[in-house]
Amino acid sequence: MADSFAADLLIMSFAYPLLRPLLFSLDAETAHNLTLNSLDFIHALGFARMLGEEIESEPRSVMGIRFPNAVGLAAGLDKNGAHIEGLSDLGFGFIEIGTITPRPQPGNPKPRIFRLPSAQGIINRMGFNNDGVDILIENVDRANYKGVLGINIGKNADTPIENAAEDYLTCLRKVYTRATYVTVNISSPNTKNLRQLQQSDELDQLLSQIKAEQAILADKYGKYVPIAVKIAPDLETPQVQDIAAKLIKHKFDGVIATNTTLARTGVENLKHGNETGGLSGAPVRAKSTRIIRELAAALGGTLPIIGVGGIFNGEDAKEKINAGASLVQLYSGLIYRGPELVGECVKALG
Repeated sequence: MADSFAADLLIMSFAYPLLRPLLFSLDAETAHNLTLNSLDFIHALGFARMLGEEIESEPRSVMGIRFPNAVGLAAGLDKNGAHIEGLSDLGFGFIEIGTITPRPQPGNPKPRIFRLPSAQGIINRMGFNNDGVDILIENVDRANYKGVLGINIGKNADTPIENAAEDYLTCLRKVYTRATYVTVNISSPNTKNLRQLQQSDELDQLLSQIKAEQAILADKYGKYVPIAVKIAPDLETPQVQDIAAKLIKHKFDGVIATNTTLARTGVENLKHGNETGGLSGAPVRAKSTRIIRELAAALGGTLPIIGVGGIFNGEDAKEKINAGASLVQLYSGLIYRGPELVGECVKALG
C-alpha cells in the first residue's frame, strides 16, 4: 500500500516533467485514466490543493458568473464528472465536464487517442464516449464541489442530425439545476455530421429552440443558467461572422473558441499525424486565436469569448485574452506540462 501511495502522489506532483516519459510510455487512454484516478486518490487522502499553487488572482465576472480566476479546465478530460474534486485541487477557476449525451455510448473503437510529442499535439477520435447524462448528474450530486461548473452537452451518435435538437434539449433539461453554465457542443469532428449544425439554417433553428427552452427552465426553477456555444477552428471568416450574428440574434451568453481541428498542417509527416480525429495542442494555437480575434470583431463585446486551443504557457494564455477572450481553458497543455501550467497561466493573467 505504501508503494502505491508514493506512486500516486508522484504521478501528479511537481515532479510531473520527470514522470511524463513514464506516462507517455503507456497507451494514451490508459495514462489518462491512471492520472485521473491518481488525482482522486490524492484528494481522498486529504492533500487538498497540494498540487495547485496558491496564487493571488483577480476574480472575473463573465456571463454573470463570478470566476475566482480566468483559467479553466476544458471539456473532454472528465467526460462523466467523475473526477471533479480531484481536478479542483489543481487551482482552476472553473471546471467544465462532458461532453455528455442523453444515452450512454461507448464512443469509437480503441485506440482513439494519439500523442504527437514533437509537435506537442494530440489527435483524438473519442466520439463522445460517456455514461449518459443520468450518471453524470449522480456524479455531480455526489461531489463536494462548490466552484464554477460548466456542463458540456452533445447528441448521441445514432441520433439523426435532423433530430439533434431534441438530444440537446434533453440534456439541457437534466443538467440545468446542476450547472453554473451549460456549453452546447456543435463542433466535435468525431460525431458524424455534427459540425453541420454550425451551418446557417441549422444553427438558427437549433439556437432558437435552445434559447426558448432556457427561458422555460429559468422560469420553472427561478434561476438563470447561462449557455455558451463551442465552435470549431476550421471556419472561414464569413462563417465566423454568421455564427456571431446568430449568437447575438438569439441572445446567447457566451462562445467557446475553439474545439479541435481537422487540419494536419505541420504534422502530416509525423507518426500518427494522419490518424482520423481532431487535432489539439500547439498545432491549433494560431487557428484558435484567429477565430477568437474574428469573433471579437464580429461580436463587438455583446457576449464574452472563452479561449481554448494550444495554451502551453502564460504567454499563450495572454495571447488569447489579447485577441478578445475573457477567460481561457486548458487541455492538451495540461497533458504535456502538468499541474504547474495552471498556476503559470493564473499568474500571467493576474
